[in-house]
Amino acid sequence: MAPAKKSTRKKAAKKPAAKKRAAKKGARKVAKKTARRPAKRTAKKAARRTTAKKATRRTAKKATRRTAKKTTRRPAKKAARKKTARKGAKKATRKSARRPAKKAVRRPAKKAARKKTARKAAKKATRKTARRSTKKAAKKSAKKAKKKGATKKGAAKKGATKRKPNPAFMKAMNPTPQLAAVVGNEPMPRTEVTKKLWAYIKKNNLQDPKERRMINADDKLKAVFGGKSRVSMFEMTKLVNNHLK
Repeated sequence: MAPAKKSTRKKAAKKPAAKKRAAKKGARKVAKKTARRPAKRTAKKAARRTTAKKATRRTAKKATRRTAKKTTRRPAKKAARKKTARKGAKKATRKSARRPAKKAVRRPAKKAARKKTARKAAKKATRKTARRSTKKAAKKSAKKAKKKGATKKGAAKKGATKRKPNPAFMKAMNPTPQLAAVVGNEPMPRTEVTKKLWAYIKKNNLQDPKERRMINADDKLKAVFGGKSRVSMFEMTKLVNNHLK
């Protein structure tokens, strides 16, 4: 029983010493970490500063290079522009000097060409009009000749086949005393009666001026027309036939 008690006592004596050791180790580690942290931070800051400085230096170098290039290019560009401007001015002066001379040379030639073309066109127009007039005259003369030939042929045909008058119309008729006062007492055919009747109407202006078909009867014709004061042509022939025997 006694040895067991010794071991427990030894273990109990060892525990505080181990705790102390562990606490010391932890304190050392914490001290080391705290010592390392500011060094790391300062190193990072220094690195950032150096990178920023480098970047600023690079940008400054690039800017200086660009400005140097621009300054070197500008006079060359200006000189080239001046040269091109001078060349353009020289060309413009040459063209302006050539143009009036060319125009002065071209204008009379153009005018002469236009006059020639106008003369040619006028000659062509006169020739065309003369041809047309001659053609029209020839056509008209041919038509007239054809018409004359046709009329002559028609007249010859009519003469060959001339109608004989109807013997009933050519028969001498005796007018009544009413009609005899207008036409006369002698016996005559109907055609002669109508001729004399129309001669009497025209002599006394008995035809209506507005309506030429109507005849205004005077005292002598009223007796022929059966007392009517106004009669048409067609009605007049019927009434006159009644007075022929």
